[in-house]
Amino acid sequence: MKFGIIKERKNPPDKRVVFSPQKLKEFQEKYPTAVLKVESSEIRVFSDEAYKLEGIQVSENMEDCDVLLGVKEVPIDYLIPNKKYFFFSHTIKKQPYNRDLLKAILDKNIQLFDHETIVKENGARLIGFGRYAGIVGAYNGFRAIGLKSGAFKLPKANLLDSQKELIEQLQNIKLNNLKILLTGNGKVAYGAKEMLDAMNILQVTVEEYLNNTYQEPVYCLVDVLDYNKRKDGKVIDNFDFYNNPEAYESNFMRFAKVTDYFIAGHFYGDGAPYLFTREDAKSQEFNIKFVADISCDIDGPVACTIRPSTIAEPIYGYNPRTETEVNFKDDNAITVMAVDNLPCELPKDASEGFGEMFLENVIPAFFNNDKEGVLERAKMTENGKLTARFSYLQDYVDGRE
Repeated sequence: MKFGIIKERKNPPDKRVVFSPQKLKEFQEKYPTAVLKVESSEIRVFSDEAYKLEGIQVSENMEDCDVLLGVKEVPIDYLIPNKKYFFFSHTIKKQPYNRDLLKAILDKNIQLFDHETIVKENGARLIGFGRYAGIVGAYNGFRAIGLKSGAFKLPKANLLDSQKELIEQLQNIKLNNLKILLTGNGKVAYGAKEMLDAMNILQVTVEEYLNNTYQEPVYCLVDVLDYNKRKDGKVIDNFDFYNNPEAYESNFMRFAKVTDYFIAGHFYGDGAPYLFTREDAKSQEFNIKFVADISCDIDGPVACTIRPSTIAEPIYGYNPRTETEVNFKDDNAITVMAVDNLPCELPKDASEGFGEMFLENVIPAFFNNDKEGVLERAKMTENGKLTARFSYLQDYVDGRE
C-alpha cells in the first residue's frame, strides 16, 4: 500500500503536516511493506530535504498513492479521483462553505476519512490538535494581558519554535494576584493547564477560588457541573448534563464575579446553556477583564466572542455596554483573544504530536484488517455515496439544508 503526505494548499498557508520526518521513518520501520512518499512543499514546517535525509521519497506527483494524508481541506481542483483521503473536511456539522467540497468528493468516488471522525467505539476522539490549541491559547491570553497593562511584553507565539520556548517566555513575566478560570476536561483544557503549571501558578479548588483572596496568581480548573446547575436542584452527573442540557441553567456568574482572566477550553454542545450572556456581561458584578476563547464559538456561550480573530491580529476589545467591538486598550473593554486556528502557531510541535497519535491509533488499522473498527467508523464516503453513519449529511449535500 502506498501512502502519500500531500502538500497543504489552503489559504492562509498552514505549515502543519500529518507526519514529521522522524515519525515517517518510524512508520517505515514498523511497517516495511508500506511505500511512503511526500509531496514537495515549500510551505511545510519540515523541509523536503529533512524527509530525504530520513530516506523518504519526495515527489511532485502523488497519482500512484492509495492513501493521501493532509491536514486542511484539499481544494476541489487538486482532489485525485478514486483515492482514500484523510484531512479535516469541516463538513460534519454541515458547514455551508464546504458543501461543494463534499459533493466533489462523492462525484470523484473518493473515500473520505475526516480526522474528526477518527474515534473510539465510545465516540472519544483519537487524534487532533486540541492540546496545542490549549498551549498556544493560554500563552496568547497572557500576551494580551501584557499588551493591555503594559506590565510586560511577550513575542507572538508563531515567532517562537516550540512549547518549551513559550514556557521560557512566560516564566520571565511578573503577574499580580490574578484569578484565572479554566473551563474544560479534554485535550484543549489540559494543554492550557500545562502552561499554567509550568508557570508554577497555584491551582485551587472551586470553594477556595470563590471564597478566598490571594497575594499571588491562582487558577481553578472547572467542568460542566461547576458552572451549570439543574433547574430542579438535583445533582446527578456529567452524562445527565450531556443528555439533558435543557434541564440545566448557567451557574457561571459566581465565577465571573471573582475572575480576572478566563480561559475557555470547554467543548460546547448544542442545547447547553450559555456560560454568560451579553446581559450578564453588563452586570456590575461581572469582573472578567481578559478572555482567551480557545473554543471560539461565535455569538455563543462566551458572549464577548463576537468574531474569530486571526494570527496576524489576535486581540480585540468588546464593550459590554454597547455590545460592540472596540480597541482592546479601551478602559471599558473586555480584552478578547479568539484565534480559531491556534495550533498553526506551533506547527513543529503540533505536527510531531499529531503524527505520534496517528501512527499509534490509525496506521495499524491498515495492517490488522481494521480489527478495532477505526477506519470503518471514520469512513464518511464510499462508492460515490455517504456511508450509513454519515447519511444525515444527504440533505446538506443535496442543498436542502
